[in-house]
Amino acid sequence: MSIKRNAYSKLIAWKKDEFRKPLLLRGARQVGKTTLVRAFSKEFDNYLELNLEKEKDLRLFETDDINIIINSAFLLTRKIPSNKSTLLFIDEIQESPKAIQLLRYFYEERPDIYVIAAGSLLEFALRKIPNFPVGRIDYLYLHPLNFVEFLNATQNEAALEIINTRPIPVFTHTILLNLFHEYLIIGGMPEVVVNYVKNKNISLLAKTYKNIWQAYKDDVLKYTSKEIDRKVIYHVLESAPFESDRIKFEGFGNSNYRSREVGEALRLVDLTKIIQLIYPSTSLLPPLQSDLKKRPRLQFLDTGLLNQVLSLQGEMLLINDFSNYHKGKIMQHLVCQEIISIHEDENFKPHFWVREEKDSNSEVDLLYQFGKYIIPIEIKSGPKGTLKSLHQFIERTNHPFAVRLFAGNFSIEKAITPGKKEYLLMNLPYYLAYQLPDYLTILINQ
Repeated sequence: MSIKRNAYSKLIAWKKDEFRKPLLLRGARQVGKTTLVRAFSKEFDNYLELNLEKEKDLRLFETDDINIIINSAFLLTRKIPSNKSTLLFIDEIQESPKAIQLLRYFYEERPDIYVIAAGSLLEFALRKIPNFPVGRIDYLYLHPLNFVEFLNATQNEAALEIINTRPIPVFTHTILLNLFHEYLIIGGMPEVVVNYVKNKNISLLAKTYKNIWQAYKDDVLKYTSKEIDRKVIYHVLESAPFESDRIKFEGFGNSNYRSREVGEALRLVDLTKIIQLIYPSTSLLPPLQSDLKKRPRLQFLDTGLLNQVLSLQGEMLLINDFSNYHKGKIMQHLVCQEIISIHEDENFKPHFWVREEKDSNSEVDLLYQFGKYIIPIEIKSGPKGTLKSLHQFIERTNHPFAVRLFAGNFSIEKAITPGKKEYLLMNLPYYLAYQLPDYLTILINQ
């Protein structure tokens, strides 16, 4: 089956842009990059696909002559050159740093050829390139399926129509929330979702999850040959799923490893996008900046994959409200995943806010920079009077806007902090997290 991806419209816009550059499609392995490009290839008269994990394809880039590479690609793929539109797809380009460098020459010498390159571990390759072609390449980041894409894949056309309605009818809230809970359990890995649509049986997905997770671990271990480093990385990968809050590098996962060893391992894993380090910020005004001296938390690529590693999916089938499940961390994780998926044009990482003082600590679940504002976001089900950390942020910032993502219906209400500052609190159902920018526009224009 073919899954409709939101990024497809970005590819169409790229194709129509007269100033387009070669496009580098980035994202973790198995999020659907190759499938997306193959679907997009139907927009062209000619399609040439190279995979640089294959030796014969890799050898094409031993020359610096772009025309020789293009002509060889036609021969290798058994296609006849023509003046019609041609898409050249270079998959697994991380296998050749030279091929990445040559992308600039496609832009300069053969603008008639549409070029897309993709790689799942590009960050490792990019570190080896001294003269990266900055300004001569466009970027697109692909993530696991978000909720809207999940509804597309599961053919919930009625839900798709409703979720794009303003305002959403109150009577549809429970239906959408239940669908979001289904998405929370399964996650957004394309292969998993395809299998689920085919069989409608979550128990049959275990093998697919395990294969994906093992492939990820094998990938990361390729990038070090030192035995001690491999042991630390393996320990980090095995322990990370069980860390439910902000982490300490020293003794990570009940180990004897030192802070430096664990920090290096986690930063390497972060490059793969499988597990990312999400740092807090103390910012109240733009720009939103990470505070690398404070303890981070971990963000997995996909919540469904995390659920499987933690063996949670069986018990999750019996739960109706996930707001406080595992102290609310699973829902928080999925909301972060949804907000990451909004950003297809940049390497986006979310932030949370902390205020750490001798007698009082505060923490807001998420911060989101929206124009000239940094918007505080809480992810919980409690009444607005319990939003103590959010109130502290609002009292210190220069605007009156805040968001609560929760299991209830959409509303915007007037609220007041203990310090008597009035503000507007937008209550947004979890399933609308992907549409956060649209709803922030509504809030600020209120």
